[in-house]
Amino acid sequence: MGDENNPKKPHVLIFPYPAQGHINPILQFAKRLLSKGVKAALVTTVFLSHSSFSDPSSTSIDIHTISDGFDQGGYEQAGGSDAYLPTFWSVGPNSLAALIKKLGETGHPVDALVYDGFLPWALDVAKQFGIPSAVFFTQSCAVNSVYYHVNKGLLQLPLPVPHVSLPGLPPLQVSELPSFVARYGSYPAWFDVVVNQFSNVDGADWVFFNIFYDLEKEVVNWMSRFWNVMTVGPTIPSMYLDKRIENDKDYGMNLFKPNVDACMSWLGRKPKDSVLYVSFGSFASLGIEQTTELACALKSSNVYFLWVVRETEMAKLPYNFIEETSEKGLVVAWCPQLEVLSNEAVGCFLTHCGFNSTLEALSLGVPMLAMPQWTDQPTNAKHVEDVWRIGIRAHPNEKGVVRRETIEWCIKELLTEVGEKGKEIRKNSIKWKNLAKKGIDEGGNSDKNIDEFIAKLL
Repeated sequence: MGDENNPKKPHVLIFPYPAQGHINPILQFAKRLLSKGVKAALVTTVFLSHSSFSDPSSTSIDIHTISDGFDQGGYEQAGGSDAYLPTFWSVGPNSLAALIKKLGETGHPVDALVYDGFLPWALDVAKQFGIPSAVFFTQSCAVNSVYYHVNKGLLQLPLPVPHVSLPGLPPLQVSELPSFVARYGSYPAWFDVVVNQFSNVDGADWVFFNIFYDLEKEVVNWMSRFWNVMTVGPTIPSMYLDKRIENDKDYGMNLFKPNVDACMSWLGRKPKDSVLYVSFGSFASLGIEQTTELACALKSSNVYFLWVVRETEMAKLPYNFIEETSEKGLVVAWCPQLEVLSNEAVGCFLTHCGFNSTLEALSLGVPMLAMPQWTDQPTNAKHVEDVWRIGIRAHPNEKGVVRRETIEWCIKELLTEVGEKGKEIRKNSIKWKNLAKKGIDEGGNSDKNIDEFIAKLL
């Protein structure tokens, strides 16, 4: 692909589903490729390219746009998944094909496409052009194994039994399965997306997971019997792990603007391991009753807390809550999560267990109080508590609400020196933090896999 003195850099297109939780890990993988001499370019939608709070100086990654059919307002313009997904699936393939064709005609031919598992039609486009392709899964191997079994008809829905046993996974109660499977018929449009990830996966040249091998080795080994599986994570900025990519402190693209100064100056005045950080991510939404129960638990537990409540959720807070808790708490609309989790004042993370949040806390050694809401989160929470043993689940009652007394008990167990379980969890958290760093560091399993992928493109 070029002479020895001036070798041509492989040109890889990276194509995440256009949501924060998908963009972050895939963009981070692109930075890894860039640091190893690959020309990596991100494909995003027209709308997101104009609306993201990004710092282009933080990366040298080219950004290309395609249409999702809603160039003025994206997902919000569509009014929900039932309109957005079929439109994107209809418009997207031709738009992506036009981009790849244009790049080829302007002297920038694409050598490989890395596409989000949510977008299986991208593989069909790559095949049209004879381009090697890798599917990139942004959720855990365990969760994707469940979806694979549903896709192949190996898990019958609705489930006729109260628990399931799948290769490489712990026994799972129905309530511990991804919600689209456990509550069959809920969110049919999203159910189709997650299950159809496996409609053509056999045609992908590589199957990437944003984990490190030791995290889920049993299920990785099982999946490797069918596909060319490579673990390439954890895909979080290098300065929090191996520090080999200079100035890589942030994902570089935010759909919400974080309140950096307020969060970090507040944390800077708190003792080590004294703060409970609370966030339900960029998408999950608590009901009013659950918000009230959580607020009351935070207030009566009398611990320092930093709570992220998105602008759209603020009205659910109890009257005067922010004023009444201002001595112990800080409520913000968004915050720089990696900076917060890596701050020594933070001793515990109350999380919805979205996979990015889970991986970040695990990689930074922060114990978790798990309050999963939907999609893959119940399965992630099961692993946090029972497999990796780095947190506690706050179980809901028969109405699906986690009561304040339950939350308070978990906070006490994790944030004080009293509970034996808390001590074991803190010890395990350090173990997994070290394994995460080892996986992506030079010579680690993920690092070797990325090198092997690049070698195939040369």
